[in-house]
Amino acid sequence: MVFKKLRQAMGIGGPSIETTLHDPNATPGGVVSGEITIIGGQYNSDIKTVNLALRTRVEVESGDSEYTSNLEYSKMPVAGGFSLQEGARHSVPFQFAIPWEAPLTHMYGRSLHGTTVGLATELEVAGALDPGDLDPIAIHPLPAQERILAAFSNLGFHFRNADCEKGRIWGVHQELPFYQEIEFHPPGQYARGITQLEVTFVSYPQSMEVVLELDKRGGVFTEGHDAFSRFTVDYATVDHTNWEQQLDGFLQDAGRRRGFF
Repeated sequence: MVFKKLRQAMGIGGPSIETTLHDPNATPGGVVSGEITIIGGQYNSDIKTVNLALRTRVEVESGDSEYTSNLEYSKMPVAGGFSLQEGARHSVPFQFAIPWEAPLTHMYGRSLHGTTVGLATELEVAGALDPGDLDPIAIHPLPAQERILAAFSNLGFHFRNADCEKGRIWGVHQELPFYQEIEFHPPGQYARGITQLEVTFVSYPQSMEVVLELDKRGGVFTEGHDAFSRFTVDYATVDHTNWEQQLDGFLQDAGRRRGFF
């Protein structure tokens, strides 16, 4: 599949850029490749830099308010420092590494509502910067992530929503300044104690951390509470575990510690 984006970069008569992705599908830790073509406008231009950067929409908490913002991360220069003649074409092939902690945009073979990832092509001409448009990138689960997600589905959890939160998880090493929460509706055996389950993956080259947050159902005279569980999954041994049984144990233990069940 090929995505193309043609954008006039610097006003009428200025250069434009065309970004072609060979395949927009990737996994955390993978690579997307393509080609950027810079097309000269009606006059000669000095191309300062051409950058690629990932952007994701994140929720930001500030005091008592919350808002969403486009966060740019994993930026990479791919070209620059040359003169582009009127009407000329300059092509630059690229390979862009997807961070291991990149949020998922697809799950169970479907688009994951609430999360988008885009690859932006930024062109700077003679001191003026055009942030460019986004080419959507589809981030699919790693095999280990897919196995954990399948186990939740087998336990009866149903996907509700997903979003990215700016910030860091206590006790978990993160390279990116945000993390993704994948929210599920609980099945009957858990619904008596919790209203939803939030799952966060923080992936590394050999393993990943999985953080579970259980939201307790509040009563008429009581407030809701949260319970947390965290565990490490080794990619090399992920298939040697009964994850349905293991996850049920994690959830039951976390819930009992806080009196949810």
